[in-house]
Amino acid sequence: MSSYLVIGIILILILFLFISGIPTNILRLVSQGFIKVVIGALLLFFLNVFGASFGIHVPINLFTTIIAGFLGIPGLVSLVAIQMIVFP
Repeated sequence: MSSYLVIGIILILILFLFISGIPTNILRLVSQGFIKVVIGALLLFFLNVFGASFGIHVPINLFTTIIAGFLGIPGLVSLVAIQMIVFP
C-alpha cells in the first residue's frame, strides 16, 4: 500500500468523524485523558527534580503517570508514600 493512500484513508476517516458529530465526545474524552497523562508525567518529572535533595525518586512510567495525572496531587503523594514504604 502506498503511503499516500494510507494518509488519504486516515484523512477521510477523520473528516467523516468530524462531519458525523457523534463521536466528538469520544475524541474529547481521549484528548482530555492524553492531556492528563502528560500533566502527570510533568508532575513526576518535577517531583524527581526537586525531591532528589530529599532522596525521593518515583519512576516515570505509564502506570505512575496515569495515577499522577488522573488523581493529581493526592495521587502524587500516594506514589511517594508507596515508594518510601514498599521500597525503602
